Amino acid sequence: MTAARSGPSFSVHDIPFSTYGSWFDISPVVAEKTYAEDLHLVSHQNGMHAVLRLVPLDTATGHRADTRVEATPGLLTWTGTAGRVDLAYESPDTIRLRGTGLNISVFAAAQALTPFSGTYFYREPGTEAYVFTSYETGRRYRITVLSGTVTETPGAQALGSADRGVIAGAEAGADWEVAIEEYETARRPYTSTTGFDQIVAAARTAFAAFTDTIAPWRSSATPAAELAAYVLWSATVGPKGFVTRPAVLMSKHWMDKVWSWDHCFNALALAPGRPELAWDQFCLPFDHQDETGALPDSVTHSEVLHNFVKPPIHGWAFGHLRRRLPVPLTPAQLTEAYDRLSRWTDFWLTARRAPGTTLPHYQHGNDSGWDNATTFDPERVVVTADLAAFLILQLRELAALARELGLRDDARRWNRTADATQDAMLSELWTGDRFAARSVGTGDSWTSASLLDLMPIALGEHLPGDISAVLADRIEAHLTPHGLATEQPTSPHYLADGYWRGPIWAPSTVLVEDGLRRAGHQHLADEISARFRALCETNGFAENFDALTGTGLRDRAYTWTASSYLVLAEAHELRRSAPAPTAGG
Repeated sequence: MTAARSGPSFSVHDIPFSTYGSWFDISPVVAEKTYAEDLHLVSHQNGMHAVLRLVPLDTATGHRADTRVEATPGLLTWTGTAGRVDLAYESPDTIRLRGTGLNISVFAAAQALTPFSGTYFYREPGTEAYVFTSYETGRRYRITVLSGTVTETPGAQALGSADRGVIAGAEAGADWEVAIEEYETARRPYTSTTGFDQIVAAARTAFAAFTDTIAPWRSSATPAAELAAYVLWSATVGPKGFVTRPAVLMSKHWMDKVWSWDHCFNALALAPGRPELAWDQFCLPFDHQDETGALPDSVTHSEVLHNFVKPPIHGWAFGHLRRRLPVPLTPAQLTEAYDRLSRWTDFWLTARRAPGTTLPHYQHGNDSGWDNATTFDPERVVVTADLAAFLILQLRELAALARELGLRDDARRWNRTADATQDAMLSELWTGDRFAARSVGTGDSWTSASLLDLMPIALGEHLPGDISAVLADRIEAHLTPHGLATEQPTSPHYLADGYWRGPIWAPSTVLVEDGLRRAGHQHLADEISARFRALCETNGFAENFDALTGTGLRDRAYTWTASSYLVLAEAHELRRSAPAPTAGG
């Protein structure tokens, strides 16, 4: 039965313990690249903030117990020689803890620097509940003792720098249980008739159902599919603040935003099994499209940033999204998508084309998504072939969509612009053996050893065959045993942990693999897919990976990496199970 499936085990050092819809997680990661000794309740409202420190205690000494931590999608457990403490999500805003043989300390994560900052702590009058009010998150966290006793409450009503929190437990051999809720200003006293084991079973069932819908094709040949599904499931938050829809954050570590190209890969992974959630992922940045048609750089609970943009891969993504959805989009959805994609495309054709030019430009590496790629070393305000290629795909998708909506004049206009853009890309940037970048200011051009220069392979069948063949050969030179290095390893600028100057990334892998496949380079596409899938199966779903060792780098629970694995793994499974062609077929 589904309820009996506990799901994959994982390290909370790498992947936060959380649940679908929650804005907080349980993790030792308390800030960017900062790991605490103890697990914390970490909120992602108003930024990333460690709110409460959770420490199992030895009942005899009152000191921190020596425990090991184990996690599966429904249950996190501290286990020591004298006993254990279990933690599970009852709902997106409530966790339950149960212990035997060990007590639990729940303290404010950090001391206040002034009487008006940090976390304030008090006992709720007339109850056995204790409340932390967090200045950083703007939320309250209430602890209610369901069984056992509170042995200490230091710091109640204290101001300034004082430890504050609750120690709860029970006599030897007895169990204790507490609930911790996150809410805003006030809430009725906590009550529940649901037992702890029922809560765990419900969480496991919910995760199993999610996995069965987005990865029903999984097999022993795709062993990381369930863990990838957990990364997505646990990073999903409910609508709050500027997050207008249910959203899959890039991570519930420090990369806790939705960037305006990352969301496309999550939408593609979710599309076959969770079409409504996939549509929400695709649309969310468009909810913040500005008057020029530009998408924001990123969106999160309390912040929308417009200082940069991201590359226009949305036409490419929309075409794939439509093909992956189990039911067609409604006429209203198609009209909405057409309007939003049109405005996004017009931004590039107006605000990002210098007078008298055909090709659009980036104003910084961040606009490309490849923040510090070596393509941008000579200058940052540049015309590049990857941008032209993505815009061409978007223009062609708009033309097809316009025809479907009966907008024939629009369709002809989009196709003319696509043809002109492609002609200019080939005549102005193709050197005969590679694409060059060009300064908008001086007209000077240059080439680099960055994989970014080869990204026009994303045009696939739209590229002349001789050019796609040259690109394929150059792409193969970036292929290490683990996948596509974003800078050639032989380059003097290659850095093992150099962000876009060497490491393997999921989005470039998916875009290149898809373009190669559509251009007819099936064998190389298969090899790239296989190596990236093996990389994830061995080293998890990091933000990026050392191209030569495969080691996961930076944020270790990145959803677009998990989504890219799922997209590639599904395609592999479908190819593997497809009937062999008949003779003469």
